[in-house]
Amino acid sequence: MKSLYFKEEHNLFRDSVRKFLQKEVIPFINAWEEERRIPKEIFKKMGEQGYLGLNFPAEYGGVGADFWYSVVFLEEIAKVGAGGFPTAVSVHQYMAINHIFRAGSDFLKQKYLVPAIAGEKVAALGISEPGAGSDVASIRTKAVKDGDFYIINGAKTFITNGTYGDFITLAVSTNPENKAGGISLIVVDLDSEGITRTKLKKMGWHSSDTAEISFDNVRVPKENLVGVENFGFYYIMESFQLERLVAGIMAVASSKWILEETIRYMHEREAFGRKIAKYQTLRHTIADLATELYAAEQMVYHTCWLQNEGEVAVKECSMVKLHCSELANKVVDRCLQVFGGYGYMEDYLVCRAYRDARVGTIAGGTSEIMREIIAKMMIDDVEYKPVYS
Repeated sequence: MKSLYFKEEHNLFRDSVRKFLQKEVIPFINAWEEERRIPKEIFKKMGEQGYLGLNFPAEYGGVGADFWYSVVFLEEIAKVGAGGFPTAVSVHQYMAINHIFRAGSDFLKQKYLVPAIAGEKVAALGISEPGAGSDVASIRTKAVKDGDFYIINGAKTFITNGTYGDFITLAVSTNPENKAGGISLIVVDLDSEGITRTKLKKMGWHSSDTAEISFDNVRVPKENLVGVENFGFYYIMESFQLERLVAGIMAVASSKWILEETIRYMHEREAFGRKIAKYQTLRHTIADLATELYAAEQMVYHTCWLQNEGEVAVKECSMVKLHCSELANKVVDRCLQVFGGYGYMEDYLVCRAYRDARVGTIAGGTSEIMREIIAKMMIDDVEYKPVYS
């Protein structure tokens, strides 16, 4: 079907990504879910294909492609049958190392960005704390200067790639009196002395590792500071928009995938002497869900166009995150109902999809936070301007 956004080269790229995933990921996804770990080798293989450098220029080993290549990539990894894998990959590429690219020094780019694009190092992003989730301005992890080093003390939680990752882009308080105006970003090697990592057990996203990380007098060189000291809060707020758009892209793609799986099941399952695909109630359920997903997809694509044009689309990205994550929960809930008792069994992918979708309205900013951002912009005329420059 013709598209306003995807050209022939994007479609060819989609085919190549699908072939890669069918060979290197999908056959192993069940094992990774059981092991609750993604082998680092898959990051290296994705790096060799250029998948981890789509957004970054060639001088750092990237591809320098337009954002629509990222849209294709994110849509395809969202359909592998488990939410943990796309989560780990997207956090690595579109969140953790994005800060280093946008504001980091040449030193940081060479030391961390280049090997991350190559898949040789896996990155994490450390913002949430046991006492501060969405309230970024209230983080308590502190970094105090000591000569040529920062001494870091504190704790982070819910950190994707935090257990097995190689480094973390860490939000710390460098000037506690100034709250939001006293937060900085520092890149920290996760094998540094004084770091303790505890793997967390989750309802879903089993293949992605999630950690609580404590920092006890961890010494980090001052040159590991990302951008300008005390500007970290503003970097985070701007990058949140890409994070939320990425979440929306994958929420719609994974919902379309589980809807297709449900339709396939409807053609196989019989009840009262005929395929359940013939029952009007279920047919109309599918029709309603497909219609809502089509509308959500167009919303996502328009916002992706804004992103590709260089716009800081705070309102639109917040709307995408809110609407698509809520819709993903609705879709998988209705689909599980179609499977009946089998939908509650771990042998069926819809059961895993149900668990994986639930955190979508929480991670990356809760639905309640999204509503407040939208309300501020719509009612209070609040404006958000670019800060990286």
